[in-house]
Amino acid sequence: MADKLIIFDTTLRDGEQSPGASMTRDEKLRIARQLERLKVDVIEAGFAASSNGDFEAVQSIANAIKDSTICSLSRANDRDISRAAEALKGANSARIHTFIATSALHMEKKLRMTPEQVLEQARQSVRFARNLVADIEFSPEDGYRSDPDFLCRVLEAVIAEGATTINVPDTVGYAIPELYGNFIKTLRERIPNSDKAIWSVHCHNDLGMAVANSLAGVQIGGARQIECTINGLGERAGNCSLEEVVMAIKTRRDYFNLDLNIDAKHIVAASRMVSQTTGFVVQPNKAVVGANAFAHASGIHQDGVLKARDTYEIMRAEDVGWTANKIVLGKLSGRNAFKQRLQELGVSLDSETEINAAFTRFKELADRKAEIFDEDILALVSDESVTAEKEQYGFVSLYQQSETGEQPRARIVFTVDGHEVRGESVGNGPVDASLKAIEAHVKSGAEMVLYSVNAISGSTESQGEVTVRLQNSGRVVNGTGADPDIVVASAKAYLSALNKLQSKADRVAAQG
Repeated sequence: MADKLIIFDTTLRDGEQSPGASMTRDEKLRIARQLERLKVDVIEAGFAASSNGDFEAVQSIANAIKDSTICSLSRANDRDISRAAEALKGANSARIHTFIATSALHMEKKLRMTPEQVLEQARQSVRFARNLVADIEFSPEDGYRSDPDFLCRVLEAVIAEGATTINVPDTVGYAIPELYGNFIKTLRERIPNSDKAIWSVHCHNDLGMAVANSLAGVQIGGARQIECTINGLGERAGNCSLEEVVMAIKTRRDYFNLDLNIDAKHIVAASRMVSQTTGFVVQPNKAVVGANAFAHASGIHQDGVLKARDTYEIMRAEDVGWTANKIVLGKLSGRNAFKQRLQELGVSLDSETEINAAFTRFKELADRKAEIFDEDILALVSDESVTAEKEQYGFVSLYQQSETGEQPRARIVFTVDGHEVRGESVGNGPVDASLKAIEAHVKSGAEMVLYSVNAISGSTESQGEVTVRLQNSGRVVNGTGADPDIVVASAKAYLSALNKLQSKADRVAAQG
């Protein structure tokens, strides 16, 4: 019989720690609902003790999601653990994930604690958490670079205290697949009570081997949980990619012989939603979810695929949610058809008021654009979720003039705390002029560290999706905006980023 592999998604926690990828509570909740649709086993909803905003996000997700276990991260101290337990009270199935660093480097330089102090704190934190929630996961941060003898002592102790899952993170992406797999195997063989817990892997992608390391931890090491994120989102080079490990297990079942709960048909929708929410564009050649993942340019390949698909395709595009018929709605489509399509895309709006507002925006878009694609709808709803929240800045209208040989000029009307203001400026181009017109009034002083344009679909009529990343006083935020007019999309993205800069919710660096 095949074993069950648990998929633990940490897009909303570790993924969100990517600079500029922070999400609002409503954005997190919408992604959590898509993860539930995907049938993810465990959703790490956030780090409840890091801020009031993250606490509320974990609490909202715990109350709303019924089919997945909801997890909150916590450091190995009573305050963090209590805060996590409080946020998880409404969950059908709750897990606390507590961690402390165990490598010599981290203990000496970061924690300034002796190994014995770390051992005792790990033991006490799991004991405390076990009295609040039955399902406890423990992670030794920087576990892969920890002394194996000391790590065995720590993990044996926390299992004895009631830890039900042991996660061994490659926090800095240092591991090599064979070595990492054998590291997990050795720990399981040496620790007397290792059979009392499920073993988990959490790998970062600094050397491009997060997926390979995770699969080695499963196949060689015997781990039965993989921690991953949609699109491989995460700090530095990112995390193990959910779509890649899932499809590796499914496609090579002959080798892995593992069962999964995941409903792969929802992978592409989840990928689009995370990309459009965070502003992190998926590269075209990304495995499984990239635009070119199932495209064939070579004449030899095209000939082979036409004769027999499996000559060059090891997966079917439709099995992961790609569809050849992307045109879904138009200007004559009604509200019920729009609402149904939202449901099919895994989008759940909380009230009729929100649905009506989104439908109004859809009709406005349909008047300007003949064909409405899935990507358009996801961008529209994402934009709607931002404007539905209390915001300091909001877009109203834009006029820009540009011609060869003349300096472009822009006039923009936008709201500040609900009151309309006007800005005007010249620039090197219409986008530059428009953003300078905003900044002339706002005077944020923020530095733009990224400006990116992505066509939502593949025609000149496509909406442009713009990502603007701003940095100010150590804070890095992403703003996104979509519109058939790329200059308008740019202004929306800039205002979106300014709104996020106003949010003072602090994040606490956590286990990777």
